[in-house]
Amino acid sequence: MDNILVFGHKNPDTDSICSSLVEEFFNRHNGWNAEAVRLGNINKETQFVLNYLGIDAPRLIEQVEPNQSVILVDHNEFSQSADGIEKAKIESVIDHHRIANFETSEPLYYLAKPYGSTCTILFEETQKMNIPIDKKIATLMLSAIISDTLLFKSPTCTKYDKAASEELAKIANIDIEEYGMNMLKAGTDLSDFTPKELINIDSKEFENDNFKLQIAQVNTACIDDVLKDKSCIEDAINSFINDNNVDLFIFLITDIINSNSQAIVLGSRIDIFEKAYNIVLENNMTFLEGVVSRKKQVAPIILNNL
Repeated sequence: MDNILVFGHKNPDTDSICSSLVEEFFNRHNGWNAEAVRLGNINKETQFVLNYLGIDAPRLIEQVEPNQSVILVDHNEFSQSADGIEKAKIESVIDHHRIANFETSEPLYYLAKPYGSTCTILFEETQKMNIPIDKKIATLMLSAIISDTLLFKSPTCTKYDKAASEELAKIANIDIEEYGMNMLKAGTDLSDFTPKELINIDSKEFENDNFKLQIAQVNTACIDDVLKDKSCIEDAINSFINDNNVDLFIFLITDIINSNSQAIVLGSRIDIFEKAYNIVLENNMTFLEGVVSRKKQVAPIILNNL
């Protein structure tokens, strides 16, 4: 098989980067020439993991050539993938999100489960195929699970994520609570990001018919620290809306300590957001108690209210 590029979604998070590296390992273990790449900058949380392991970030790409063999991890929607993905040869998908706007011309291997992290799925595959994993691979998978489940506090977390984490922590010789909190805290340092960078650290596009939704999310230990630059953040969001023809932009500022989010909501269709949550925005904002998951507590609620 030709060289296969393995990558997660644009504006990659820890699960996207770690699952790409793990899937690269699996494919090379099976004798296939695979390379993990990325579709955006590394965030500080992910950099913490890479520094801990002493490894480099995957190579950055922006597009794929026609007929390039690829494996998609942690996403399937073309709007979240590499430019040119429509003409690439998608060999397989390993994901834990909804399936939308996805079509291929040839059969493929598709593995999706409603787990908290893509790496939980990959861990189960190692067990099923008796693939031995070392401390590095175990740490990558454990880091991804901790990240996507917010140290098991997210409603996306399942018993499978917890079980996988316990086994991976043994292999990696890691104290889950200590390592996990240090990793999550590393991702809350937002001090040197411009407002434009801030809304693009972890931002995903969702399309439904003619409706275009963008949901960005940052994690913090203090929501008020982020809101100090609220007017500048709103300017950056409005510029993004105008440049990308977005109907609704939701910026989630998630408190990882108390498991709540403050939402800044802008766009021509804020009525959809207000209807979905039965609230009235004040100064383009609302507090969402207990909301920490874009995948489970925000995107489907908005899209189901179109």
